[in-house]
Amino acid sequence: MWERRREHQFALVYWLAVYYRLYSSDVLEGSIGVDNLAVYAGRIAEIVFGRVMNLGFRWGILGPGKIAHSFARDLRYVPGATLVGVGSRSIERANAFGDEFGALRRYGSYEELVADQEVDAIYIATPHPMHAENSLLCLRAGKAVLCEKPFTINAREAQQVIDEARSRKLFLMEAMWTRFLPVMVRLRQMIKEGVIGEARMVQADFGFRKEIDLKSRFFDLNLGGGGLLDVGIYPLTLSAMLFGPPTDMASLANLGISGVDEENAFILRHVSGALSMLTSGVRLATQQDAMILGTEGRIRIPSSWWNSKSMELIRDGKTEIIECPFEGEGYHFEAMEVERCMRAGLTESKIMSLDETLSIMQTMDALRKQWGMKYPNE
Repeated sequence: MWERRREHQFALVYWLAVYYRLYSSDVLEGSIGVDNLAVYAGRIAEIVFGRVMNLGFRWGILGPGKIAHSFARDLRYVPGATLVGVGSRSIERANAFGDEFGALRRYGSYEELVADQEVDAIYIATPHPMHAENSLLCLRAGKAVLCEKPFTINAREAQQVIDEARSRKLFLMEAMWTRFLPVMVRLRQMIKEGVIGEARMVQADFGFRKEIDLKSRFFDLNLGGGGLLDVGIYPLTLSAMLFGPPTDMASLANLGISGVDEENAFILRHVSGALSMLTSGVRLATQQDAMILGTEGRIRIPSSWWNSKSMELIRDGKTEIIECPFEGEGYHFEAMEVERCMRAGLTESKIMSLDETLSIMQTMDALRKQWGMKYPNE
């Protein structure tokens, strides 16, 4: 469907370029040869795609939960983005969500949403254990997918979903939204430029205090509860962005009465020898900042580091504040990446690749194995 729209756009651009070429004063005066048609086509294409033929990008949301509300609110910051449909297991919830965010169509089942031919991509925001099943449903209906983190419950499920997308040549990406924030873009640039010398260590945490409630998803093994999948993935993904996958790991976790990891701590060593010291949990409020240490300085991202709008560069005894402002909650940047990739004909993002998503799931599997923590469906 998306490819057909692009083909139609290219065809119209071509004929507009021909029209412009034939009737421009330069041509009529004979000062420009026929060989320059491609130049005119390129100029017209820029105008048409940038201003006239921007038909927008049509989103569907599967699962109108809390994080879906944040994503829908931030779509207003994405030029041309439209929320076409929302799918829920409850038509009442779909209608309420649609009323709040202006969704054009509301569905009382996921199957109806994925069958909507006017949807270009679907954002999946269901509970963790549903991610694999829901992603496969979308992909088998021919839809591109942006799936909330954690991508799946384990690496086995992740591999299945990735294989499905690649076999169908459909776009797929984990919605690790922090990866696309301005502060993370700037951080990657600074590390690449060697601003703090060679980066050798990262310290990061994400923990918050929840009272024990066995009915809450945070304490329910059946829903992928615990600190690691819900928030531990944030510091782990930061580590992966900076240093790649680990070669060695040591970790400990406190498993609560429901069997979930209430607190955890882990140290990773990477192929370069760099170290990651990471913690997360659902029973302790941690400092919630991140520190990247290099041979010539360090970078501190203050609380809450995963959606910070600034960071501190500390070197030579001096501290420089680097501002990285943005509007909204920050979920629109991942949506923009999906649109950018699909318009370019890509089936995955280099910034958050499927291979990296799989590697992170494998790391979390290995950590849980050290703790003796398994989910009921494993």
